[in-house]
Amino acid sequence: MDAHQTVWSEKVAQDVIKQLEKRRMGGSYAPTAAQAKGEIVEMIPAGATVFRCGSMTAVDLGLWDEIAKLPEVEIIDPFRPGLSPEEALEVRRQGMAADVMIASSNAITLDGKLVNLDGMGNRVAAMIFGPKKVILVVGVNKIVPDLDSAMARVKHYSAPVNSIRLGLKNPCVETGLCADCKSPQRICNMWSIIEGHMIKDRIHVKLVGEDLGY
Repeated sequence: MDAHQTVWSEKVAQDVIKQLEKRRMGGSYAPTAAQAKGEIVEMIPAGATVFRCGSMTAVDLGLWDEIAKLPEVEIIDPFRPGLSPEEALEVRRQGMAADVMIASSNAITLDGKLVNLDGMGNRVAAMIFGPKKVILVVGVNKIVPDLDSAMARVKHYSAPVNSIRLGLKNPCVETGLCADCKSPQRICNMWSIIEGHMIKDRIHVKLVGEDLGY
């Protein structure tokens, strides 16, 4: 990212953080993914249980390797190799009572609304209620003007790319665009729009001045 984009990213991110604070959510900015990773790891207390939700952003940052090194921290990980679908589902249920949840958001509007679309629903459910602390790491590429553009981004970019990544046989894999399909492998099932929180600062958005995730 060149110097002009860096300046733009920070200005926009700081404006979004102000909007999040008005909505009783926390926010902070890191110019690089490396800095964001270190700051997120520092937010996790010793002995915490940490719920891993589907997020390529967290994977690309190498967050889980770093978190695994923390003393007495337990990762509640439904993506562990060798788990059966039934076992992975039970791990997701356990994650709802975690101390910390780490994920990303599919989009965030300029006025601080978090917009997400899930296949199974455990990620959006845990964002809304369950884990004591929710940390969302979000690249500036996911900042959009408003709800309409957020939903369009998710349906016509995030979901098709994730369907391709997961090797699913959905129509969007062929066309690259949402067809509002009824496929059994559809990952666009549950919308969530978070406009605020009664528990101040339970949700913390770490905005990063790089393009991260889908």
